Amino acid sequence: MKPQHIAECVRSNVEGYLCDLGASEPNGMYDMLINVVERPLLEVVMQRADNNQSKAAQWLGLNRNTLRKKLLEHKLID
Repeated sequence: MKPQHIAECVRSNVEGYLCDLGASEPNGMYDMLINVVERPLLEVVMQRADNNQSKAAQWLGLNRNTLRKKLLEHKLID
């Protein structure tokens, strides 16, 4: 089985989500999707960076303060 690219996984899941809604209209999809993707991204990168926020921020292309804010938002740090 050939691994899917991230974009293909996202596309497939968004299509499935919309199908599951049936006749209902979606609402707030952008924020929902960003939150759903951002948390596991932060978890994996922080783990791989041995919880070094400076290193993780560099890998993500973020300012360290921005990373810290996102980690707090997702309750990944106190």
